[in-house]
Amino acid sequence: MKTYAKELILTSNGQRVSYHNITEEVKQTLKESQVTNGLCVVQSPHTTCAVIFEEHVHDTDFNGDEFLQVDLNRILDTIIPREVSENTNYRYPGPKHLDFLMSLNDANYPCDPGTILNGDAHIRASFFGASETFVVKESTLQIGSVGYIYFIDFDQNRQRKRKCQLMIIGE
Repeated sequence: MKTYAKELILTSNGQRVSYHNITEEVKQTLKESQVTNGLCVVQSPHTTCAVIFEEHVHDTDFNGDEFLQVDLNRILDTIIPREVSENTNYRYPGPKHLDFLMSLNDANYPCDPGTILNGDAHIRASFFGASETFVVKESTLQIGSVGYIYFIDFDQNRQRKRKCQLMIIGE
C-alpha cells in the first residue's frame, strides 16, 4: 500500500462565492501518485469551504460561474441569507468568539470584526461537507464523463489563499 499527498493553494474571490474546478489538478495528482487501484480523498481544512462532485456545465454567467453554480447560489441565498451586519438573525459570532478571534496573532484572521460576519458561509459549508472520496480503478478516477470536482469557498468577506488537501491511498 502506498500513499501520496499534495496540497493545492487556491485564491478565493472575496466578493462572492468562489468555485474552483480542481478536476484536472486531482487527475494530475493521481497520475503523479502512480496508484493503480485505491481511493482519492479531496478535503478542505477550512470551515467555510466545501468540496463537491457535480456535473460540469458549459454555460456561464458574466462572472464566469456555471449555471448550476448560479442556481445553487440563488437557492442558498433564499434559505441561508448573507450575514452582512451584526444586526441579522445570526447569533454567530458571539461576543466571546469575537474577542477570541480579535486576539489571535494570525494573518488569516485580521483584526476586523467585519471579516468574520460569515455565519452563512459556515452553515453553507456544513451542508455540503469538507470532503469527497473517489474510487481509483486502473489508474482512473471514477467520475464518469461529466463529473467534476469543485472546491467552494462560501466566505464572501475577503480574498485569501485557501488550501485543498489531496490524499491518494492504494496500490
